[in-house]
Amino acid sequence: MDTSQYTRYRPLMFSIAYRMTGSVSDAEDIVQEAFLRAGKDGGKDGGKGGGKSAGKDAEIESPKAYLATITTRLAIDHLRSARVRRESYVGTWLPEPLLASAPGTPGAEPDPAELAETSDSLSMAFLVLLESLAPAERAVFLLREVFGYDYSEIAGITGKTEAACRQTFARARRRIDEGRPRFETSRAAGEELTALFLAAADGGDMASLLERLAPDVVFYGDSGGKGETTFIAPVIGRDRVAQVIRISFERTLELGASLRAAWVNGQPGVLARDADGDLIAVIVFDVLGGQVLAIRTIANPEKLRHLGPISRAWHERWGEQEEES
Repeated sequence: MDTSQYTRYRPLMFSIAYRMTGSVSDAEDIVQEAFLRAGKDGGKDGGKGGGKSAGKDAEIESPKAYLATITTRLAIDHLRSARVRRESYVGTWLPEPLLASAPGTPGAEPDPAELAETSDSLSMAFLVLLESLAPAERAVFLLREVFGYDYSEIAGITGKTEAACRQTFARARRRIDEGRPRFETSRAAGEELTALFLAAADGGDMASLLERLAPDVVFYGDSGGKGETTFIAPVIGRDRVAQVIRISFERTLELGASLRAAWVNGQPGVLARDADGDLIAVIVFDVLGGQVLAIRTIANPEKLRHLGPISRAWHERWGEQEEES
């Protein structure tokens, strides 16, 4: 495996690993480990696209299939080892956010979101829904539904039979379809809603924003027990969510924090930063028919590290834990 293959196949590998784990940092680690193993094994395991051992010095017939196999298997192993941590997670669990540069932005640098080929399968709602699937089920579903692999390829990657892969996919598809939410990803609709949110946060008209909340709107807050507030369960209903928004805006103004629009996991969103420009939280909106169906706030500092400096003033408890370690 040489540098050109790393450059060529890294986007696919990251796309698989991120959708499997919901974590940017874990996906990056998996991609690195996959290339290390590819270089070390030299085709020893799965060298013919995930089939039987091809021998240590065997030529890899398909580097793409080989790397996808290693990446998928590493992601499955990671999820199995992480299951206990997920079950003991404090409050609501949300994926680590991916930020995308606005189209046409001068000098915009490539970022993980671009590498992951932004689509509906990157949405927060979809990634959370994948948590209902066991690791192997998730792999089969993603490889078929998102990446378009045929069943023979999936069988080679996962080590299952084609028949088992078909059955697994059918079960996973039914489960996902039952819970898959509908929302829009149009930039125009997202920018309009985000503008109302930013105006209200800056002391403007709250009424216009609150009118856009769906009657059964849901607020999800993920601080992992490390933020100022921990939401153990989602907040449901326009009046209750409106109260959460009001309190958040008051706190934002009080501490001199600022908000700016962003595109997060293919959805409209907002970045909250403190007076020094350090990140406090990432907020994502599910929008349909001009209404906000859900608001997801990721304020767990451990999930924001990849986006730059984290606000220690805001996440005081986290800052103290970091200094102790």
